[in-house]
Amino acid sequence: MLNKTLWNKRSTRETLSGYLFMTPAIVVLGIFLIIPVIFTIVLAFYRVQLLGEISFRFAGFKNFVRMGSDERVWIALQNTVEYVAIVVPIQTILAIVLALILNTQIKGKSWFRVAFFLPTVTSSAVLTLIFMWIYNTNGLLNSFLSFLRLPTYNWLGDPDVALKGIMLMNIWATAPLFMVIYLAALQDIPESLYEAASIDGATPWEKFWCITLPFLKPVTFFVIVMGIIGTFQLFDQSYIFSGGSGGPNNATLTIVLLIYQYAFKNLDMGYALALTLMLALVIMTVTLIQRSLFKEESFD
Repeated sequence: MLNKTLWNKRSTRETLSGYLFMTPAIVVLGIFLIIPVIFTIVLAFYRVQLLGEISFRFAGFKNFVRMGSDERVWIALQNTVEYVAIVVPIQTILAIVLALILNTQIKGKSWFRVAFFLPTVTSSAVLTLIFMWIYNTNGLLNSFLSFLRLPTYNWLGDPDVALKGIMLMNIWATAPLFMVIYLAALQDIPESLYEAASIDGATPWEKFWCITLPFLKPVTFFVIVMGIIGTFQLFDQSYIFSGGSGGPNNATLTIVLLIYQYAFKNLDMGYALALTLMLALVIMTVTLIQRSLFKEESFD
């Protein structure tokens, strides 16, 4: 009985000590995450007046109903979904291909790893400004296309290609990050499996399909989810490309850029927060759907 009492006292003391050490992290998490999330949910149901006398008027679901008749919301959502649907698959496939290449015994692979990874550690704003120079009507890309006798485009001013230009830039900048993740996963696959497959006469394609790909399923789930979250939150490139307008002709208008415009240009904070909740629900729904597409055994 005495031993049990001493054990309970020690357990309680260790629990309190653990929470004491966690207190700074809990405080920071509460201030910068939990409290803002609560305020976002609450204020999404209000009309917030920030000019003159600050006021909060309860609006119920009016901010959410307003989305259905807001043409710019549908344009931004269409642009964002198109961006996600094109960028995520291409950058994932490109990351796998690059990782497979760099996982071989090619000469200078260490140099290639560094060279491929450089865009990832470069400032997004700097990359966007560089690509704006490349996309100029007399820039490097159009000069190269002219040299190949291919059609040139007004990448910054043509609504049909403006968003594609951002896609191309982000695929080039983001794929190397996922390449490193895939490369780490490839190096964890036991070499004995490939040796056994070679003895059985398996072709390189059969090795990839039956060994490599199944082992990469958990990593692929992570890469796709992170890619979806990142692409749905596209803002800075679109803002810099269009000067904050989402142009030309709303071609680069995304949900996050639209939220910024309503929140900080129109000062319609309640409606902007309602859009934020809508975006969060969309990302959560897509992530859950993606999770259901991967079988549970792939995470064991």
